[in-house]
Amino acid sequence: MELREIEIFLVLADELHFGRTAERLGVSPGRISQVIKQLESRVGAPLFVRTSRQVTPTPVGRQLRDDLAPGYQQIKQAIVKATANGHAITGVLRVGFSGAWCGNLIVAADDLFRTRYPGCEIQIQEVALNDRFGPLRTRELDLQLAEFPADEPDVTTGPVIFSHPRALTVPAAHPLADRGSVSLEDLADYPLITIDGPPQYFLDFHLPRRTPLGRPIPRGPATTAWQEVLSLVSAGKAFCPTSIRSADYYNRPELAFVPFHDAPNIEFGLTWLTSAENTYIRTFVQTILEVAADFPGTVGAGQILSETARRWRLPTGRR
Repeated sequence: MELREIEIFLVLADELHFGRTAERLGVSPGRISQVIKQLESRVGAPLFVRTSRQVTPTPVGRQLRDDLAPGYQQIKQAIVKATANGHAITGVLRVGFSGAWCGNLIVAADDLFRTRYPGCEIQIQEVALNDRFGPLRTRELDLQLAEFPADEPDVTTGPVIFSHPRALTVPAAHPLADRGSVSLEDLADYPLITIDGPPQYFLDFHLPRRTPLGRPIPRGPATTAWQEVLSLVSAGKAFCPTSIRSADYYNRPELAFVPFHDAPNIEFGLTWLTSAENTYIRTFVQTILEVAADFPGTVGAGQILSETARRWRLPTGRR
């Protein structure tokens, strides 16, 4: 069995769709069908059951997938490592984060990365609330894991890593703290923290000026750091929407985190300056996504690995 045939088989076993498999691998659906038929002829049994609505692996196909995937992953990692060594992945990579859970994931990825590439050093720092993309553009950071959206023409966005329900940070003594949930319409009655600096589309998503019904939302004091946000909220100066995970990582007795029942999730993903992309960044991004597939609280192994494969043209080799 050739490596390309294994790749096609594993991607189809992951996607369960000939069209998506062809798109991901950059070939025609006919080529996918041809390879699978050749493999089935060689094995002597069907590998997939095809209907007009779905593609399902047969017991033989599932067993072949499970047997091939670990070996293919080892081959893929060996190629990545050899490529990295060939491009001399050494030196310092500066990685920013927003949210303690993002920082923890980067630290976990750093542990794995440095066992593979001992000549590398990963420096980690928190991203300021008021300057979302400036450090990337000035090369103070090479990569960051922070809140989306990130709709910048010179910035590349990776897949979503975390997707959390939104909560409103309020003083623990406030009447809202006793409610089971809040609404976006409730924001018209309370001032929100102000942040100067991020793009307007970013602020509109996280700190809107109006409710869905058009009611104005009062503005509170301005800040640039998350710990300042928590202090201002605890003092009753303003409220602030955030990820519900903040309740686990920033639990303080004077604060409460009340979930919204009508707000979209807050998503966190990787971004880097497009013109600065290199083998070092690509390799660390792959490591983060590999670790994220089994990291608590991420969007899930299937979605992360599938998005990784789409971006880098790699099969996931996992189910």
